[in-house]
Amino acid sequence: MVSKSSVHVVIVGAGLAGISTAVNLKTQLGFENFTIYEKDSSIGGTWRVNTYPGCGSDVPGHWYSLSSELNPNWERLYASQPEIQAYWQDIYEKYNLESYTQFNTMVTAATWSNDTQTYTVEVTNTISGEKKLVEANVMFYAIGGFQKPVFSADVPGAENFKGPIWHSARYRHDVELKGKRVGVIGNGCSGAQLIPAIAVDPSVQVTNFCRTPHWIVPRANYAYPRWIKWIFARMPFIMRWHRNLIMFRSDLTFLIFRKSNKKIIALARRAMMKHIVSTAPKSEIKNLIPSYPPGCKRIIVDPGYLKCLNQRNVNLNWDGIDSIVENGIKLKTGEVVPLDVIIFATGFSVIPDNLNVRGSAGITMNEYYEAQGGPTAYVGSSVPGFPNLFFLLGPNVVSGSTSVIFIEELQIGLAMKLMKPVLAGQLKSVEIKPEVSDKYNEWLQERLQGSVWTQCDSYYHLDGDKKGLNIANFPGPAALLYWIIRRAERWDQWKIVEAEKGWVSRQNWLGWLFGYGKTSRKDV
Repeated sequence: MVSKSSVHVVIVGAGLAGISTAVNLKTQLGFENFTIYEKDSSIGGTWRVNTYPGCGSDVPGHWYSLSSELNPNWERLYASQPEIQAYWQDIYEKYNLESYTQFNTMVTAATWSNDTQTYTVEVTNTISGEKKLVEANVMFYAIGGFQKPVFSADVPGAENFKGPIWHSARYRHDVELKGKRVGVIGNGCSGAQLIPAIAVDPSVQVTNFCRTPHWIVPRANYAYPRWIKWIFARMPFIMRWHRNLIMFRSDLTFLIFRKSNKKIIALARRAMMKHIVSTAPKSEIKNLIPSYPPGCKRIIVDPGYLKCLNQRNVNLNWDGIDSIVENGIKLKTGEVVPLDVIIFATGFSVIPDNLNVRGSAGITMNEYYEAQGGPTAYVGSSVPGFPNLFFLLGPNVVSGSTSVIFIEELQIGLAMKLMKPVLAGQLKSVEIKPEVSDKYNEWLQERLQGSVWTQCDSYYHLDGDKKGLNIANFPGPAALLYWIIRRAERWDQWKIVEAEKGWVSRQNWLGWLFGYGKTSRKDV
């Protein structure tokens, strides 16, 4: 047990990362003096808000789950949104996290005091607008990688449309689509899941407005038979072996993201082209094959999108949108496509939102990002000048071939090791050294230049421009990130303020004896 009543931890967000952090505080450190602030009225983050038809994960369920909370009962290889939300609700209830959570409460500001070695955190009730201040020794920003839904800036006139119009992430279940003409803007992962689901009803006439084709791989979404679930439940080592096999296979796919692996990229391109050619309508094949290499944009795990394009009630439009008008969408050709409903499936911003945090150097997080040319962090977790503050799924940790749950677990594991002496009252603060963070990010951006992500515009880059700073991707497989984060546990990379005299000296002695965790007083 490390809990001290005077030490308080604030967790921002009750999504997957926030729940995972709370579980680790309770189970790994025996610490319970924490508060989860959730701006909405329920848990789940992205899996709470994304409820559009067909929504699900494109990462297998056994891999898209906590390593400490394996689930033998996933129905299929790829889990659906309701199933994922139920999984996290069960974990939330299992650890009685409701008693630690304040719903409808947003963290709107935080300021670090070098004198008290704490954050003064402003929280705002999202219903009443009432504000109050709380003290926190440690903060976790568990706000996820995807922020606000994006409405394409080059598609003006949404306010002119007379019918229902919304983003897929704010799906209108109260609108009946039967017999209606529906325009879906965007053909990325969300659009590819949504369109086959709503087009099942032949009376729904769907027009998908596309700008850029995407690489698409077939999805073998097999159902787990009852006997396999029985084995998983009673022989968990087999379930973990299955999970590890999925992880290993996922890590191998990272090979296609390195420009130098030309033969592997060519092989992947041929395999994906074969799927497109054999599944899509012949009239659309030319439009559906991208000119950029596989992996430059997020690869779509095909939920039946290509097959549904053969249906008479589904059409693709590549003419380009000029604007939205009263009765539909005006194309750049001048033609107006009449519509009853318009749905944006245009993704999310990955730039952190509402980071009104002021650190030990007196500058805000946004000011630090501006000085760096965009969002940066040490292993996507810690930012120089912001002691005892950790991001989960922060800048440059998504590889495109792994589970974000695994990434968050790595980051939480690092934070738990660093914060254990803080929560025990032995240290007051721990902060990554600027030179360590700078060196890491120089390596990261240099390595990113050898990736396929430099060869097309995408949300991975600042302002969506391939020439801009890559703020999303980690240039390696999960195994490499695991190794780097394990090395990040070395105390000589962190600025430390002691609460218990002699703590650093003891760590020096232990580091000398066992060969790890070395630090020196000149580094503190």
